[in-house]
Amino acid sequence: MTRHRTDLAAVRNADKPLQLQPLRPQRKLAEEAVTRISEAIRDGQLAPGARLPTEASLMRAMGVSRTVVREAVAALRAEGLVETRQGAGAFVAADDSRVPFRIEMAGPRALEEVLEVMELRLAVEVEAAALAAARASTRHVAAVRKALGAITAAIGRRESAVAEDFAFHRAIAAATGNARFVQFLAFLGRHLIPRQSVRAATASAAENLEYLERIQSEHARIAEAIAAGDPAAARTAMRTHLEGSLARYRKLASSRSPARTARRRR
Repeated sequence: MTRHRTDLAAVRNADKPLQLQPLRPQRKLAEEAVTRISEAIRDGQLAPGARLPTEASLMRAMGVSRTVVREAVAALRAEGLVETRQGAGAFVAADDSRVPFRIEMAGPRALEEVLEVMELRLAVEVEAAALAAARASTRHVAAVRKALGAITAAIGRRESAVAEDFAFHRAIAAATGNARFVQFLAFLGRHLIPRQSVRAATASAAENLEYLERIQSEHARIAEAIAAGDPAAARTAMRTHLEGSLARYRKLASSRSPARTARRRR
């Protein structure tokens, strides 16, 4: 009887789907293909209205399968970069005004793009901090302070505090009362905190901790200005914070440039 019940249980379990996460190497290849083709379009190698190379040519050029090429072209079509014509193939969209704004931080230009995004953030978040100081409700101020405390706790646990850092900047965006600021930061997503996109070379864990504590003191000054309802002070504190990060990554970029030049000469 016991054996019979065990067999029945085994049959029932066999009918249940196995809860495993799928492996997606092909998807990553398709994403890389999208990046390469879109860069060729944006760089002018493929002009508006130009016909894309044939599937076979793209397969040979990128060393990928036909399925990967078709997935990439479908993604480019969904983004408005490419349009397909029945029996004629795929063409670069003639109207590039429909192309969505994208940010890619991968490959050799990753550090350069970090600098570009930091400059973009300067243009947006400095004024966002001032608006937050002028408009923040008691609830908003409490959210900013809570996010600040979460960063302190993460640093105390010797963590990178990337998610907590993002939440702090998002709380400031929310305090503006303008949903577009929140949407903009959500769009930047992981690119908002550059230390997770670019691994800066630090001499030791102690140096990294010192850096996190320094930027946390900058965060504290921003939060204090918002809580005090002082737009000018909030603007200055945010500018100081972002310009400090920008200077750090510019220094990192300049230190890496000679190494890249030396590798190219070999």
